[in-house]
Amino acid sequence: MTGLRWGILATGGIAGAFASDLRTAGLDLVAVGSRSQESADAFAARFDIPHAHASYEALVADPDVDIVYVSTPHPMHHENARLALENGKHVLAEKAFTLNRAEAEDLQALAAERGLLVMEAMWTRYLPHMVRIRELIADGALGVIRAVSADHTQLLPSDPAHRLNALELGGGALLDLGIYPVSFIWDILGAPTTIHAVGRLVETGADSEVATVMTHEGGAVSTSLSSSRAAGPNVASIIGTAARIDIDAVWYSPTTFRLVLPDGTVQESYTSEVDGRGMQFQALAAERLVRDGILEGDILPIAESVAIMGTLDEIRAQIGVRYPREEV
Repeated sequence: MTGLRWGILATGGIAGAFASDLRTAGLDLVAVGSRSQESADAFAARFDIPHAHASYEALVADPDVDIVYVSTPHPMHHENARLALENGKHVLAEKAFTLNRAEAEDLQALAAERGLLVMEAMWTRYLPHMVRIRELIADGALGVIRAVSADHTQLLPSDPAHRLNALELGGGALLDLGIYPVSFIWDILGAPTTIHAVGRLVETGADSEVATVMTHEGGAVSTSLSSSRAAGPNVASIIGTAARIDIDAVWYSPTTFRLVLPDGTVQESYTSEVDGRGMQFQALAAERLVRDGILEGDILPIAESVAIMGTLDEIRAQIGVRYPREEV
């Protein structure tokens, strides 16, 4: 352990889940920052946090904080993460990492310049079942991977004023939900060589459904589906010439999977045994990287997070989604 002292920027639902998992893992949570003292105090009392700040600026200036978890909505990630980096703090920023690739590249460059870790909080990659899946792939259990598929589909609020449907707030299914299957596909198959995307836009211009078909090095194909207006199975599959892996619902959280041979024989069944939601594993990974003086992790390097934002940019271009501040 590095003994890193964590600060949490913002006090929404995802921040609460992360704080709870930090406590589960016994990590050092010392500060929280909100836009109001009342909210910061309530969050601090809930999780027994010694320092409660009434602004993000005060949080990142706190000398007792070493690393900041940015839990604001993704349109604010660039500004908030940049603020933390400029104040000498390591950063773990929620996904989607930023609004677009240009913002991601800026954070990558600033972190490198300051000698700091900046990391995307794609917590799924660090979960034990995903670690085991990568082990099986590395051992050749699947043979040659030919196809990957995953969906992230939820029935979410349809109110046009809701953040999820407001373009000016980065609304849409892709960056809130689609980031999960797209990042998963990158994890298994690497960068796409071709991208084909279709989508449905709602009255605000935000995307409510997005489907992708991508090809990858060696000819493998991938498919993804995201929707904010309907709940689907939320499962994933990795199909190889020697076997396939079927990941059960909800595939991107602690769950079960099976390694299945072509004749239907189940060669391995895996059941996750995780305390809490499972967000502590990414925090532990961040601490290990800082301890070892590494600014590019092997599970999700910042360069890959930047490239994934480029993939999301291309998908948005194909379905006709552009955020207002990108017009400037």
